[in-house]
Amino acid sequence: MLWTLLRRYGRPYLPHVGAVLVLQLATVLATLYLPSLNADIIDHGVATGDTDYIWRVGGVMLVVALVQVVTAIASVWFGARAAMGIGRDIRRAVYTRVDRFSTEEMGRFGAPTLITRATNDVQQVQMLVLMGLNFMVMVPIMSIGGIVMAVREDPGLSWLVWVSVPVLLVIVGLLVVRLMPLFQRMQDNIDGINGVMREQLMGIRVVRAFVREQHESSRFTDANQLLTDTSVRIGRLFVLMGPAITVVLHLATAAVLWFGGHRVDAGLVQVGSLTAFMQYLLQILMAVMMGTFMVMMFPRAVVGGRRIGEVLQTTPTLAEPTAPRELPVPAPGAPVGASVEFRDVSFSYPGAESPVLDGVSFTAPAGRTTAIIGATGSGKTSLVSLVPRLHDATSGQVLIEGVPVTDLSRASLSAAVGLVPQRPYLFSGTVAENLRFGDPTASEETLHAALEVAQASGFVRDRTTGSGDAAATGLDSTISQGGTDVSGGQRQRLCIARTLVAAPRVYVFDDSFSALDVTTDAKVRAALAEHTAGATVLIVAQRISTITDADQILVLDQGRIVGRGTHEELLGSSETYQEIVDSQITVEEPA
Repeated sequence: MLWTLLRRYGRPYLPHVGAVLVLQLATVLATLYLPSLNADIIDHGVATGDTDYIWRVGGVMLVVALVQVVTAIASVWFGARAAMGIGRDIRRAVYTRVDRFSTEEMGRFGAPTLITRATNDVQQVQMLVLMGLNFMVMVPIMSIGGIVMAVREDPGLSWLVWVSVPVLLVIVGLLVVRLMPLFQRMQDNIDGINGVMREQLMGIRVVRAFVREQHESSRFTDANQLLTDTSVRIGRLFVLMGPAITVVLHLATAAVLWFGGHRVDAGLVQVGSLTAFMQYLLQILMAVMMGTFMVMMFPRAVVGGRRIGEVLQTTPTLAEPTAPRELPVPAPGAPVGASVEFRDVSFSYPGAESPVLDGVSFTAPAGRTTAIIGATGSGKTSLVSLVPRLHDATSGQVLIEGVPVTDLSRASLSAAVGLVPQRPYLFSGTVAENLRFGDPTASEETLHAALEVAQASGFVRDRTTGSGDAAATGLDSTISQGGTDVSGGQRQRLCIARTLVAAPRVYVFDDSFSALDVTTDAKVRAALAEHTAGATVLIVAQRISTITDADQILVLDQGRIVGRGTHEELLGSSETYQEIVDSQITVEEPA
C-alpha cells in the first residue's frame, strides 16, 4: 500500500524528484572525486615536494568541494519540498475521506485511530520520503561509485569491500526482521493512548463528579506503559545498531591499514592510493549505514502506509448518487415545506441482533408539525436521523417530496433539511461564525432575528469574552470547542438559531428542548411556530408539553408506531401515550 500511496501522491512532484536525482548525482560525483585528488596531492605533490602541484590540485579540490556543498543544499531543498507536499496531500485525502464517513465507518474505526492515521502515520510516510530523497538516492550511487573508485585505486584490497559490506547488510537485515512487528504494535499503542486521553478529556466532568481520577489515572498509566515498553524494545534494537556499525567500520579501517601497509612496503601500491582506498571504503560503509537508517524507518512507514490505505480504500456507505435529482420547487401559494414520507422503513445498526426500526410507515405533510414520542430506546433519534441521511434505511424508503433521499446530493439534502441534534455541538470561533454554519452569507440582521426566535439574543448580547483591546461582545464573542463555556440550555438555543439561519424546508428537532426550562421552552415553541409557518417540522420530544400543539403525533414503542393522531385523539386511543402523559402530569394538573 505504501508504494500505491507514493505513486498516486508523488506524481505531481516528479520534477522535484528529478532535480534531486541530478543534484544528488553531482554531489556524489564530487564526493567521490575528492579522495582521488587527495591521493594525487600525496603521491605527486607531497612525496616529490612539488609545491606548485599541491596548490594547483588543492584549488581544484576547493572548487569540487564548493560544488558538493551547493548541490547538496539544493537537493535537500527540492527533497523537502516534495516530501512536505506529499504529506500535505495525503493528510488532505485522509481528512476528505473521513469527512464522508457515515456513523457506521466512524464507529468501526473509532476517533482515536483516525486521528493517529491522519497525523502520526502520515508523518512516518512523509519522513520516509524526505529521508529517501536525501539519502536513498545517494546510497546506491555512492556505493557503486565507491566500489569502482576503490578497485581503481588498489584491486588487490577489493576483497575487503566484498567482506565488510555483506557483514553490515546481514546485521541490518536481522534487526529489521525484529523491528517490523514492533512498529505495528507501537502504532496500535498510540491509538490506545489517544483513545484513553480523548475519553478522559471529553468526560472530565463525569470523572470528577464520581471522583474517578485515580481509576482514570491507572487506565492512562497502563496504556502509557504499553507504549513505553514497546518503545524501549525498539530502542534496544536501535542501540545495537550503532556499536555494530562502528565495529564493522573500525575493523575495516584496521584491515586496510594492516594489509595495505604490507602492500605499500612491498611497493605494490603508493601511500596516496592506500589513503584514497581507505576513504572510499569508509564512504561505501557510510553509504550502507545511511541506507541502514532508511531501512530502519521503512518498516514503520510501511505500517503507517497500510493503515492510511485502510482509510482511503474504505467506501462510505452513504455514497453520493451517480445521477442526483432535484427537489420540486413549491408552487406559488403552496407551503414552502416539503413532505416527508417513510415507506415500510426498517433500520438496524451494524452487528445488532434486532432492528431499531421495524416497518415504519407515515407521512409528514408539508407545512405541518409532526411530533415523535416514546420511551427511551424506542428508536426516535434513529428515525429522524434517516431524514438528513445520517444513516441509510436497511429496507424501505425515506422520501422528501416523493424523491428518495438516496437520490439527492448531499448539498441538496442539506439545503432542504435542517437538523438540531440531540447532542448540540458548537465549534471554536465566534457566535456569528457558528450561526453562519447554516448560511455563510447571512447578514447580521438574519442572525439577530434567529437569536430572537431561539430566545438567545439576551445572553448573546450581554456576553463578553477576552479583556482589554482583545475584548469581544455579542456576535463577535468567542465560543470554545464543543461550546463548553456556555450552559446546556444556551448551547441548545444557539444550535436552534443556527438551523433557523439556514432556513430549510424541513426542520428536524431531535429532543432539542430538553435543557430548557418550562418557561423558555414555551417561549421558544411559540416563536418557532410563527417563524417556521409553512415549513415541515419534525419534533422528537420527551415532554408532553412540547408536542401538545402538533398536527400529528407518532408514538413509538420498540421501533414500531403504536399510535398516531393529535394529542386529544391519542389520549383516548393509545394506552402507551396515556402512560407517558400520566408519568408527567400530576393528578392536580389537567391532561
